[in-house]
Amino acid sequence: MASITFDPRGISLGQRERQRGPLAAKTHGPNSLAFTLVLLVCGVGMGVAVGLPIVDGTLSELHGAGGIAMFLGSITGMAGTYLALLMVVLASRMPALERMLGQGGVIHWHRRLAPWPILLISIHAVLLTLAYAEAANRGAMAEVGVIVNTCPHLLSATVAMGIMVLIGLVSIRQIRTRIPRENWWLLHLLMYVALVISFAHEVVLGPSFVRHPLTQESWTAAWIVAAGLVIVYRIGMPAYRTLRHRLMVAEVKPEGDGVVSIILQGRNLERLAISGGQFFEWRFLTKGMWWQAHPFTVSALPRPPYLRMTVKAQGDFSRELAHVRVGTAVAIEGPYGSFTTYARRRDQVLLIAGGIGVTAARSLLEDLPPKSRPVVVLRASSEADLVLADEVEELVRHRKGVVYRLLGNRDSMSLESIVRLVPDIEKRDVYVCGSEGFVQAAVEMAERAGVASDAIHQEAYAI
Repeated sequence: MASITFDPRGISLGQRERQRGPLAAKTHGPNSLAFTLVLLVCGVGMGVAVGLPIVDGTLSELHGAGGIAMFLGSITGMAGTYLALLMVVLASRMPALERMLGQGGVIHWHRRLAPWPILLISIHAVLLTLAYAEAANRGAMAEVGVIVNTCPHLLSATVAMGIMVLIGLVSIRQIRTRIPRENWWLLHLLMYVALVISFAHEVVLGPSFVRHPLTQESWTAAWIVAAGLVIVYRIGMPAYRTLRHRLMVAEVKPEGDGVVSIILQGRNLERLAISGGQFFEWRFLTKGMWWQAHPFTVSALPRPPYLRMTVKAQGDFSRELAHVRVGTAVAIEGPYGSFTTYARRRDQVLLIAGGIGVTAARSLLEDLPPKSRPVVVLRASSEADLVLADEVEELVRHRKGVVYRLLGNRDSMSLESIVRLVPDIEKRDVYVCGSEGFVQAAVEMAERAGVASDAIHQEAYAI
């Protein structure tokens, strides 16, 4: 069988639009007004959560044995669980949230918030243990034994807190980078388990909920909504799209040293709402791989009935993809990401792709209008490390742009040279894709060159 090609010379811009139909996903970058409104709503929610134990408490309780520790423990507990609720919403992949904050913004806030629920809930547990011990005139360690052995809800809460602390520890960057992504992902899923088994003790024993049915019902409803978002957008929609498009591996094509393209064949791909630069979470339904999903950007827009992803072997899963069998069924979750042409603030763009980051740049180029004059910088250690470069150059040629190849090690090839190559950089939207370190360095370079923050769009390939 002849290799299935995605050569840009095989299809015109007009044919591309007709093939894709009207459903291209128009995902916009971060919106400052929407962000302000979301931040305001979240702030009000935090105020309510912290205010409940303050309003519910009395001076007599505060002055009693263990009263201060109990009061502070209630506040930290409510604040921590409220932040955990926000974390669940951020992890739900709700499209409206991504449109408001941008995919990078969602990840940024998820990472910034992540330590605080665990820290506050841990402080909550310590303070309440000290409060109970002081009230019962017992030592703190003796009180731990009493709590675990006499109250099932507190036992489940203790187990949940242990899970949260474990997840917090393995999420520390120095530890996370040493753990295979699939193992880290499985551990991360335990956070849902921890939240579920700890929920009962909140509404049954929490001072802000005992004898307050309206508060109980409101808190329960908030968590049901959050759980519903996860079920709809992390389970329901992926199942629907997987069944609708029925993707399976049609070809595995070597592209370079350790790089392969996986070409998939499916149904109704002309109705797959995806923009260039977006990614799916891919799940290959074969032995040893079916239980884990990994994010990879499409390296070309759909050419019905085909879709393509291009992967560099950087871990066990990506290395195994080079040997996946033709005919293997593939489940998808997505598409995700705001690294698209619809996030542009200006007419002209600069695309900077480091290594395998070329995949996002290559597919994004297909969405740029003719005569848009894009400038593309491909960064790699050597010519052999440049993949899909011929396709990129053909797409850029049709759009009257230019491609620069920056080859060499980091010491010999500074990103600052891009400013000399693109003297009007501050008048362009700048798209950066590649490894996390490369993206950070390129973004800092663009900022120093005077590019406005809302005109910088990034896609970092990291956990």
